[in-house]
Amino acid sequence: MYTPPAYAEHDRTRLHACMREWSFATLVTHGSDGAQATHLPFLLDSDDGQLGRLTTHLARNNRQLLDLEEGAAALVLFQGPHAFISPSWYDNRNTFPTWNYTAVHARGQPRLVTEPEAIRQVLVRTVRTYDTPLGGSWTFEGMPESMTGPRLRAIVALEIPIASLEGKMKLNQDKSLADRRGVIAALERQGDAQALAVARLMRDIPT
Repeated sequence: MYTPPAYAEHDRTRLHACMREWSFATLVTHGSDGAQATHLPFLLDSDDGQLGRLTTHLARNNRQLLDLEEGAAALVLFQGPHAFISPSWYDNRNTFPTWNYTAVHARGQPRLVTEPEAIRQVLVRTVRTYDTPLGGSWTFEGMPESMTGPRLRAIVALEIPIASLEGKMKLNQDKSLADRRGVIAALERQGDAQALAVARLMRDIPT
């Protein structure tokens, strides 16, 4: 990922917080059929290793599984808020349009998890992470084994010890304070979720 120094984010704690917030991410591999990508929910264990560990699951029928079985390395793309930026929002308008955006790239060597009970625990944890905080009362354990057994055989789990992390927060850090304030005001006037999220992140930039 091309990241000029002004946009680089190196703080591990902040990167992990972003990965949890943007946890429906994209798994990218390259194998004999070329590049493959799958959109998946990821769990993060921050204290596992120096940079943490990612865990997810995917269907056995997914052709990307062939790459993983062949030992392909993984790139996981976490995409955060983004918004078009118009030069008309700057004090200095002698410039060009751009796009503010946020992203984290995690790389590592995946390990396949194929044992049914280990896969079950990944699914239980996934439900507890995403469903329980919303007040959901559904539990994986409450399903009859006649239904969960086939599901466990139809998927594999995947663990990715993170070997490297890249964070990019392109939020007009290279512009003047007046220009940034103009962008924040314009984004807040737009009022959609993405624009408001970018504006909030821009407000957090030290002045």
